[in-house]
Formats: sequence, structure tokens, C-alpha cells
Amino acid sequence: MSQFRITLVCLGNICRSPIGEAVLRDRINKAGLESLVLVDSAGTGDWHIGYPADPRAAATITQYGYTLDHQARQINSTWFGAIDLVLAMDTENYKNLQVMLDEAGAPATELRMFRSFDPALAHLLEPSSDLDVPDPYYGGEESFVLVLKMIEDAADGLVAYLRQQIS
Repeated sequence: MSQFRITLVCLGNICRSPIGEAVLRDRINKAGLESLVLVDSAGTGDWHIGYPADPRAAATITQYGYTLDHQARQINSTWFGAIDLVLAMDTENYKNLQVMLDEAGAPATELRMFRSFDPALAHLLEPSSDLDVPDPYYGGEESFVLVLKMIEDAADGLVAYLRQQIS
């Protein structure tokens, strides 16, 4: 069985999606699914290609017990044939990813908003700004902690979904 591939996507791939990658990889490992699920991240923009995660994102990841070795990348439509699930961090990126997905003609790739897996938000239809993980880039430390908490809230629901997909 090939690995189920997930790519988390935000704008620059230095704040939200690296935090999401670290949290989700940790939860997948704790669930014993690391050999079955591959997690990575990317951005829709090209401003930060090759850069590490934002120092504030890296500090938050470390402070809360997660690890991440990260270099920012930009997603493009050629990736979609190899990805099973693309998770957008906000509505704007969801819309951009939908255009790329349509251009790629990769019907097997599923596009969802990351927070749609939060059980408390399951009633919301996608895409919805109510499912956005806000960009903490222009905020302070508390913005990064808020993003981490939002991601943690959705991660367990996502792991449950993955168990169904790979069983």
C-alpha cells in the first residue's frame, strides 16, 4: 500500500502550514500511522522559498513540544497527481488551490480546509471564512499560540478521518 499524502498550504509556508505540519506529523506518529501517511507543507506564494519557518512559528512549535525541520516551498499544479489531500489554511488559499486543482485535472486529489476537521466546526460548509486559520505573520506571540491551538483542535479529527481513509 502506498502512503497517503497530505500537503498543508498557507500563503508563504513559513507560519501556519509549518505549524500544522509539525502538529499533524506528531499526532500521526502518536497514532502509529507514520508509515502510512506522509505530511508536508507548501505555500501558494513564492516570497519565502528556501527559507526556514518564521522564528516565531519555530519558537511556538518548540515551546509546545513539537519538532520541525523546514524549508519553505511553493505548491504548483504539477503536485496534485501525487497528493491525496490538500489542506488549505484559509479561504483565499482554498480558492487559489481550487483553480490549480482544476487546471491540473487531478480528480483524485481532495481539497479541504484544515479546520473543517475540528469537531466543533463540522457543521460549517467549505469554504467558509469561519474555518480560516488567521495569518499570524503581522501579530505577536499570542497570534502564533492561537494558530497552534486552532490546529491542535482540528488535528485529532483529521487523524480519525485518516484512519477511515487508509483502512
